[in-house]
Amino acid sequence: MAADRPIKVLLTKIGLDGHDRGFRLVAMGLRDAGMEVVPTGPWMKLDDVVNIALQEDAEVIGISSLAFDHLLIPKLMACLRAKNVDDILVIVGGILPDEDGKDLLKCGVAAIFHPGSSMQEIVDFIRENVARQRQRTELMGGTEWTPNRKS
Repeated sequence: MAADRPIKVLLTKIGLDGHDRGFRLVAMGLRDAGMEVVPTGPWMKLDDVVNIALQEDAEVIGISSLAFDHLLIPKLMACLRAKNVDDILVIVGGILPDEDGKDLLKCGVAAIFHPGSSMQEIVDFIRENVARQRQRTELMGGTEWTPNRKS
């Protein structure tokens, strides 16, 4: 049953941001919460992030940004839409101006976690939203969560 499977989270850093302390702490926290974490290396290209997420059947893409690389996220969201992907939860963590955060939410990012956000807050958000996605999938006739790609 879908609810018994661990949530799969792709954690990534896009652009030229190489800061990784928060990335590593979040990866450990999600793993300790029972999620399957697929970390990428730093400096990922947007198409590569989308392709890895699809290959791994990720339910969540978590992006860490500390160096204005969050400005690339609208392009990532466009890459997801170009591949007809509408069922992967995208969240962002890091330091970014409030105005930029508003723009990210408008383009489809589900949540932004700033420094000081608790690990429990992140875990709860992911669990609640993935549970809703899995429930929608089951209501549409699926018994297991599988990526709901539009063709």
